[in-house]
Amino acid sequence: MQTVKQIIHDIADHLPEQATFDDAMRALYIRQKLERSLQAANEGKVTSQEAMEKQYLNHAR
Repeated sequence: MQTVKQIIHDIADHLPEQATFDDAMRALYIRQKLERSLQAANEGKVTSQEAMEKQYLNHAR
């Protein structure tokens, strides 16, 4: 497993030379969201598309 420092270095290495601070922050934010999503999936804390559709339809009535 990569450390946060390694992840930041990896992201920086893959940014184009003309990248802005906003580009870097966006890349870090996306990586953080992906990490949290993967962790939630591994912990079984996800809801299927089908279950969400049923829940939405039940509340919409």
